[in-house]
Amino acid sequence: MPHPLDAAAVRTWCGLALQALGRERERIDAINVYPVADGDTGTNLYLTVESAARAVEAAFDGHGASGTAPDLSDAVGAMAHGALIGARGNSGTILAQLLRGMAEVLGDGAAGRADGGDGAAAALKRALRRAAESTYEAVAHPVEGTVLTVATVAAQAAERADGSPAAVARAAYEGARTALEATPGQLAVLGRAGVVDAGGCGLVALLGALAGALSGQNPTAAIAVRPGAPVPAAEGCPAADGDGHDPEERHGNDAAPDGPAFEVIYLLEADDAAVARLRARLDGLGDSLVVVGGDGLWNVHVHVDDAGAAVEAGIEAGRPYRIRITHFGASGGAGSPRRREPEPVARAVVTVVPGDGLAGLCAEAGATTVTVRPGEPPASGELVQAIRQAHAREVVLLPNDPELRHTAAAAAEQARTEGVRVALIPTRSAVQGIAALAVHEPARSFDEDVVAMTSAAGATRYAELAVAERQSWTMAGVCQAGDVLGLIDGDVVVIGTDLAVTATAVLDRMLSAGGEMVTFVLGADLPDSLAARLERHVRERHLAVDTVVYEGGQRGAPLIIGVE
Repeated sequence: MPHPLDAAAVRTWCGLALQALGRERERIDAINVYPVADGDTGTNLYLTVESAARAVEAAFDGHGASGTAPDLSDAVGAMAHGALIGARGNSGTILAQLLRGMAEVLGDGAAGRADGGDGAAAALKRALRRAAESTYEAVAHPVEGTVLTVATVAAQAAERADGSPAAVARAAYEGARTALEATPGQLAVLGRAGVVDAGGCGLVALLGALAGALSGQNPTAAIAVRPGAPVPAAEGCPAADGDGHDPEERHGNDAAPDGPAFEVIYLLEADDAAVARLRARLDGLGDSLVVVGGDGLWNVHVHVDDAGAAVEAGIEAGRPYRIRITHFGASGGAGSPRRREPEPVARAVVTVVPGDGLAGLCAEAGATTVTVRPGEPPASGELVQAIRQAHAREVVLLPNDPELRHTAAAAAEQARTEGVRVALIPTRSAVQGIAALAVHEPARSFDEDVVAMTSAAGATRYAELAVAERQSWTMAGVCQAGDVLGLIDGDVVVIGTDLAVTATAVLDRMLSAGGEMVTFVLGADLPDSLAARLERHVRERHLAVDTVVYEGGQRGAPLIIGVE
């Protein structure tokens, strides 16, 4: 049965889109030749939509406590925000902007009244048009024959449709399929490879899921990734730029095998004026520049030779975080992957960490890291991707958070189906992960190494300081907003008003049961003097106990403590 355009439809859309991209991921990866033939477009799109779906589920969970459901504005806003913070690669970043464009229209109060009639259909048409327009605004040098073209033709087809939102979505899907078939005739690198655009292929899957969510009839036809022959350029989407030159000739580094060496992606907190300056700066440093977002939060993607300069430009503009830098290896020739896969190693460690400082520390120890922020836990797909990037036959996975138990287990199971031997050690804190990593020895047998790491993690008690956000009941009594909470092994045991006094009380409680080594992981906002004060306290009150201090950089907890 047709479904109205409401929050429930958005939720269903996310689920169907994940299913569709899950089916098509490997095929999309295989045809990924533009802008970089690195074989990950399908994976990046899947991870981006997974983040969007997780945000929508969180919106429903948040309303569930009050017995109400989110409205359309809440759902599409959550979907767009989730895609923005989880966007991967060039394709995922563009997809995030496309969803943001739709949310701008469907999130409007008047346009958001989705009663299944003409008003909702008209709103969906405007949303698809705005989505296509916004993608061109985000890309520094738009190139036709890509996902941009597919989005434009889909919007044009939707505008010509009559009837319900389901009919509009179906028309957009069919228009996108037609546009996708045309892409090899619009972009030379696709024509030479005999494939359609990978990003456009993902958009067809997304629009097919939207049509299915609204009509109740999910399209099952496979997407043709290698059409028999190119077709002429679609309406309003010429095969060349306005000056008549092939876009690859003007922006050849986007596809050339001797292009930039690094892909740099980060989230950025900055105002509009700073982002405008950043765009100009990054455009001069490299290519494939895509900057999406708004309202103070942006996702920045660029290919450059100087990755440090790209990050420094972000620091000048605002506060970059979740920085990802990928090196493109040498190419075997035009149309072949520029990223050279390393030889598989025998064993690797993948660890989840809450701060950039911890990420650097673990990376120096040889681990592959997944850095997270408070309230933004990684999805299982993100952990699977990290396991793949470790490129090892055996992997030890350290989630470092009890809330990630099921997520990490799902990632481990998925990796095992891909032939990787994975051991999940249920670490509950970053300090347990540090302890496990410290005894990691690849020369041992896999089982012996896992036992040693598990033993080290289990022998490490953990604590952290947090600041209460609201009044609530705890095991130590009632806390007020702004109180400093001292948690040991996940339970609140101390409530205080002073950070140093509370930290000292927590230390004394932990060391009353004995200990040989105390690890302090300092948060981003911790006063510089506190670490020295705590070290001095340990030396004076607890003889024969050593201390070690790390700059963790985490923002959720001012201080994490481990006692071994």
